[in-house]
Amino acid sequence: MSSNSMWRKSSYSGGGGNECVELAVSTIDVGIRDSKNPDAEPLRFQRTAFCSFLDDLKGGTSYPQ
Repeated sequence: MSSNSMWRKSSYSGGGGNECVELAVSTIDVGIRDSKNPDAEPLRFQRTAFCSFLDDLKGGTSYPQ
């Protein structure tokens, strides 16, 4: 993610400010960071892999442990 990426806070974050996850999406990848530490390197995922992950969450897919 570039330094000028558009970061969005979770819609579940409370009114307290910096206690949530932020997400930035580019044409290639998705970045996730902790809003309490925005200068740290974000976790990065390929866009297709992240979309598949979200689809599994929405569908309730479970994986063996």
